[in-house]
Order: sequence, then structure tokens, then C-alpha cells
Amino acid sequence: MTEAVSTRRMVILGGYGVFGGRLAEALLRSSRFEVIVAGRSLEQAERFCAQTGGTPAVLDREAADFPAALAALSPFITVDAAGPFQAYGGNLYRVAEAALKTGSHYLDLADDGAFTRGIHALDRQAKAAGCVVLSGVSSVPALSSAAVETLKTDFTRLDLIESTILPGNRAPRGLSVIRAILAQAGRPLVITRDGIRQTVSGWSGLRKRRLGRAGDGGLPPRWSSFIGAPDLILFPDHYGARTVLFRAGLELPLMHLGLWGLSWLVRLGLIRSLEHAAKALQWTANRLKPLGTDRGGMEVRVCGSDLQGRPLSRCWTLIAEAGDGPHIPAVAATVLCERISGDAVQPGARPCLGEFTLREADAAMAPLNVRTFMSADTRPTLFQQVLGDTFANLPQPIQALHTVYDRRHWAGQAKVTRGRSLLGNLLCRMVGFPPEAAETPVSVGIDRHQDGETWRRCFGSKAFTSHLCARDDTGSGHIRERFGLVRFDIDLHLEDGQLHYPVRRGTLLGLPLPKWLLPVSAATEFVTDDRFHFDVKLSLPGIGLLVHYQGWLEEARPEDLRPSGAVHAEALNCRPGVTPRRTERAEP
Repeated sequence: MTEAVSTRRMVILGGYGVFGGRLAEALLRSSRFEVIVAGRSLEQAERFCAQTGGTPAVLDREAADFPAALAALSPFITVDAAGPFQAYGGNLYRVAEAALKTGSHYLDLADDGAFTRGIHALDRQAKAAGCVVLSGVSSVPALSSAAVETLKTDFTRLDLIESTILPGNRAPRGLSVIRAILAQAGRPLVITRDGIRQTVSGWSGLRKRRLGRAGDGGLPPRWSSFIGAPDLILFPDHYGARTVLFRAGLELPLMHLGLWGLSWLVRLGLIRSLEHAAKALQWTANRLKPLGTDRGGMEVRVCGSDLQGRPLSRCWTLIAEAGDGPHIPAVAATVLCERISGDAVQPGARPCLGEFTLREADAAMAPLNVRTFMSADTRPTLFQQVLGDTFANLPQPIQALHTVYDRRHWAGQAKVTRGRSLLGNLLCRMVGFPPEAAETPVSVGIDRHQDGETWRRCFGSKAFTSHLCARDDTGSGHIRERFGLVRFDIDLHLEDGQLHYPVRRGTLLGLPLPKWLLPVSAATEFVTDDRFHFDVKLSLPGIGLLVHYQGWLEEARPEDLRPSGAVHAEALNCRPGVTPRRTERAEP
């Protein structure tokens, strides 16, 4: 006779909700699990179980008898899929502690970074009980970290981890999820960029993103914005990534841009939060549900240096079809319920980082209409694309300065010489070129955009900005630089180890500049004593020298740019307090 396999009892708090319900459905496919669908409403639990199976139960985490009620169910694993975890007050980990007292393992689908990180407080208690306590067992950070674990094997250094989730408009919208998003819209959000903790506003940073390849089943470009996620708090230290970003978006531009507009009410201090409008916005979103599609996606992008030290970008992309997107947040919990049941997870309390592989996730998603694929970009930076194979021949410090995936900061010293022409000095003032100085601190901040880079150069407290983009085909060396209304076409070329920036032509308001108005640029980048140097001399026919600045730069350390704690991104634009690592005089 074959020995019967004992079943494991799974108690899912919020088991009839959007994501808890999907987890219940997934676990009910296995005969190994007995699923208890629990929540505040017995009626809703019974209605759900009548359609999908499982056993209904009443559990209210706020009730005084909650620990006793949970113990009466004798769970093997307790899953908190209720949320919103940002709103848990008082004892944040009441559910987890109640589970441990019954000898139950514990998982939650928390999307709040502080909540997920703080689960470490229960580590000693969990190990003493021989129980697994994992927080963030959802799309982030559980599934996103599984993707990073796979992608990072091709890297020696991680500069950027960026995750994006773009659900379809027809996906169900639970009230707790809407409340979690609205609670963040317009509120301060701390992110790490280039090793610096900065504060941005939730639902800011508008950018269109395409997930997957065009014409090959990918998603068309959709709006995305910054929003909070455990990745932002956990990944910088866990993976040593200099920049960690997380974006989310709504498929309909009306809804995404509408929320962006409403977030300004919070940013301007007119109201404290949009959370009170959750029910009204849920009603509105449901009215717009027939519009859009039932296709959603998720992407995790990792950028840095490959095993040979060259810039590399790799992506893991998931595209969910036919309305199966809401099942994805339950995939991690499905995998871990199986692993815990097989004694394959170490006891202890911790955030859910790298606890399973993408192969295991793919197996759990087999019943779903979901496709996943990997892609790589071996020329992910602007100057790689412009210079082509020449980029690999640049001296390493020059390559490093021009390897920008999101944002980089550099600091050093410079000498500035100005021409003597009154008209020339007037033009310099209009552009924002620095005043003459025998020695002045210099910092350079470079931001990468979809269409190029923005360079902000600060000499002391004086700053000027330009925008660079590729002018034509990859590898041509042709780049375009814009200062306000003026654009210059530059033909980059490498000669004797120096990168030259000769100006070939220019336009003002789109009209070609005559030669007598075209600046003469003698601009080079070179390396001396393993340090990046620059020498830029601009002249104008009939006027002579405009400005000549020369000096050196090194990668700025976070402590050079961060006076204390988190700082607002705007504070990094130009601060006299930014100092270089060494203080030798700039070379003449």
C-alpha cells in the first residue's frame, strides 16, 4: 500500500482578497495543502470558497482574541495577505508573533520597505521555535530579488537595479492596494542614486517605459513613476548596488497622469494625503475598467560591469496575458509554501531575498498565461553607442566617467581663464560659464535620460547645464550638445589616448550658424597618473578667447555629497560643500 501524504494546513489572512485569493487558488491545485480562507467577513469568505474551494473562517487581526482564534485553526503556515502594511499601527508584527506562538511558519505579502526590513526583530524568536518568518513574499522583493540573483552572475559590479511593474487596466483593484498607492503619492520617498540617499516625491519622475521587444509580444510604451517598494531599502546594502529604483504605472494615461496631477496637492502641502480618496478613486477606476487591456508586465534591469569590466545591461521581463497579471504577486508565496513544506528553507525571520530561483517561479507560473525572457544590451550607455568599438580603446578613467546608467557624480579641481573681450564675457555670462579662478572646486553631475544625458557642471557656486544625445548611427562618433537654444554638432574621435570634441556645426533656434558665429572648440579628455583630466578652450572668430577651463575629476564619494542623512535631489545640483578627495592644485 502507498502511504498517504499528510496535508499541511495553510491559513491565509485576507484569503478572499485580490492577491490572497490568487494564492488560495494556486495552493488548492495541490492535494498537499488544506487551505483556510480567512478574513473579517465570513460572508465574503464563504462566497469565495463556494466558487474555488477551501474552508472559510473569520479572523480579525485587530480583535483582542486574534491570537487565540489563530491558534484554534492550528496552521502549518500563516500567510498575511491583507494589508495595507503601511497602515499597520501599534504592534506591526502581531500576526507573525501570534503565528510563532502556535508553532506556525509565517509569510506575508508586504510591499512596505520599513515593515519588511523590520521583520528581523523576530529572528531569535523564530529560530528558537524552528520556524520560517519571511516578509515581502510577493512581486517585490521576493520575485524581483530572484531575478537579480540570476542576472548578477554576469557582473563584477552592480551600478543600477531598476524594477518596473505595469499592470493592465482591467486588473482587479483591491481597496488596500489603492490605499497603499495613494498613501505614497506626493509624499517624501527616499531612494538611492549613485550611492546617495535622496528624497523624491511619490508618483514623480514621469517616464514612459516599454516592457519587452516591440512587435514581439511586448507592452507598448506606458507611463511610469517612482513609488515605494522594499527593493529601495533592501537592495543597496544586500547587493551593493549604487542606484536602486522602482517604478509603477497605470495603463490609461488619463489615470496615471491624473494621479500625478493629484499628487501635487500633497507636494504643495495643500492636503496631507490622498489616502482618504481611496474609495472614490476606486469607484472611478472601476468605471474606466472596460478601457485599456488585460495585459501587464514586470521588468528587472541590472546594469554594471561585466566579467571583463565592460558596461553591460541585462533584463528579466515578464508579460502576463489574459488577465493573469494579478496572479504574479502570489507566485512567491506559492513557491515558498512548497519549499517550507519540504523543509527546504532555513528557520529565522528575514526579508524574502533570494529565497528561491527563477526556475522555481517559472514552474509555479506554468498554469498561467505568462511569458518570461531575458535580454542583454552590450552597449547600454550613450558614449558606447556613439563611439562604438572605439569606446573599448578609451583609457579606463575616461570610460568610467562616460559609463552612466542613471546618475553619476564627479568632483575635483579646476583652473578657469576668461577672455578679455566685453562681448565675449557677456556671452559667457549668458551661457553660465564660470568666472576666472586660479583654483576652484568643480563637480559634475550626469543624468541619463531615454534620449541622452544632462550634464551639470559646477565651478564653485557657478553652474551651467548642457544636454547631449546621439546625432546619428551607432559608432559614428557624432554627438549633439545643446546649451539652451543653441545646438552644436561634435565629431568625437580618439587620438593619442585623448578624446577630442571638435565642433563641426551649430544652430540657433534650428537655423544654421555662420562660420563667423561658430565657436572654435579645443576640448579634450585625457588621463594623467590614472586620473581623469579635462581641457576645454572655447573661442569665437573676431572675439578671441571666451573661456578656458582645465582640471581633473574623480568619482565623488557619498560622504562628499551628503552632509547628513537623506537629502533632496535638488540639493545635489550645485553645492559649494562638494569637495574632491584630494586637494592638489589643478594643472596649468
